[in-house]
Amino acid sequence: MPLVRVDIVKGKSKEYKKVLLDSIHEALKDSIGIEDWDRFQRIVEIDKEDFEFPGSKTDNFMIIELTVFPGRSREQKKDAIEMITRRISERLPVHPEDVFIVFNEPPFENWGMGGKQKESRGE
Repeated sequence: MPLVRVDIVKGKSKEYKKVLLDSIHEALKDSIGIEDWDRFQRIVEIDKEDFEFPGSKTDNFMIIELTVFPGRSREQKKDAIEMITRRISERLPVHPEDVFIVFNEPPFENWGMGGKQKESRGE
C-alpha cells in the first residue's frame, strides 16, 4: 500500500497530471508488485514562488514521496526509481534530472487502517 505524494509547480493540465499518476502507478506495479487497485496517490500543486529548488532544474521539477510498508529490497527500490523516472520522461516533457524520488518506510506500528493499528505485513 504505497502512499504517493507528488509535489509539482502549479499550472499543469488535467491530462498531464493523469499521465503522471498513471506512469507512477504502472511503474510501482512492475517494480514492487503492488496490485492494480492499490492506488493511493495525490498531487500537490505549489505556486512557483513557494516551491524552491536548484536553478539547474526546470519548472517541470517534481518531488515524489513514496511511503511504503517496510521490507522492500534495495533492488526493488532501485527498479522503482528507474522505472518511474523513465516512464515519466518518456510520456511527458520532463527531463530525468527533474524527477526527485524518496522512499519513506515507517514501521508497521505507525500505520492505522480502518481504526486498527497494523502490526505486520499480513494483517
